[in-house]
Amino acid sequence: MAQPLVRVSVSEREEKALHYAISGAMHHPLLLVLVKVTIFSLMLAIGCNLSFEKMRSFWRKPALVFRALLAVVVLVPLVVILLLKLFNLPPAVMIGLAILAASPGAPLTTKRSQQAGGSFHYSASLQLTLAILAVFVTPITLAIFAALFASISQKVAILEVARQVIMVQLLPVSLGILMQKFTPTFTQQIAKPLTFIANSLFLGLVVLVCILGLPMFSKVGELPLVAIAIMVIASLGIGHALGRFDDDTRSTLAIFCIARNFGLALFIAILNHVQQQVIPTLVAYLILGAFVGVFYSFWNKCRLP
Repeated sequence: MAQPLVRVSVSEREEKALHYAISGAMHHPLLLVLVKVTIFSLMLAIGCNLSFEKMRSFWRKPALVFRALLAVVVLVPLVVILLLKLFNLPPAVMIGLAILAASPGAPLTTKRSQQAGGSFHYSASLQLTLAILAVFVTPITLAIFAALFASISQKVAILEVARQVIMVQLLPVSLGILMQKFTPTFTQQIAKPLTFIANSLFLGLVVLVCILGLPMFSKVGELPLVAIAIMVIASLGIGHALGRFDDDTRSTLAIFCIARNFGLALFIAILNHVQQQVIPTLVAYLILGAFVGVFYSFWNKCRLP
């Protein structure tokens, strides 16, 4: 009868050892450095590759811009607010979903929207616009969530988030745009290798976080997974409904609504020392969002003439 007790004890020790190892990795200072470097390089690559002139032509279509921003930065966070009000979710899941709602403009969204049959110029202009506006959108959205939910206000420092977003998001994008204007030849030469390095860093970061988060994925719970699935599907539906009646912009906006900025969300979590609690939620959203996004892209490509 003693043997099963020994097995349980060993299993518990192994689980605790794994927990401490993951906790140590999540709180390691190098993780924050990696996230900062990744976001900075991604935003610099966006600034170097995407045309500011084309973005200005996008801004000259106020109805198009209004629908896009309404969908991505207003209605998707509103869906999350309703979910947090309707579902009795754990505080860690609430914080994770709030951070995702406040992090629009995922780095690889232009490529993903093209795979769904979207317009490159529209998606590129929208991505650059969201990268610039994130310095205002992210802190304001988080402030709204903090005002509505006490569990979020106790964990998220809004002013520090705003300052850091300026450093890792607005600064490199602006630098890339200025490089396009004043050193176009040099910028054109480094744009592709910079994009490759930035995308490789981002994919490596995603893999690392998934490795750290997957052991805790089973602890997310059924109700949080249902809430995340609703957020994913509702976000996709909002973008598809508010996209213009031509299929190029409709599929693009649908992908932009569903694709939240994973790197920025992780960065905010680390800044506020809640990465260990929210990484399972971020990973769950990443997996469900990717699955639904791929299914939507395949369906949209099939229905296009």
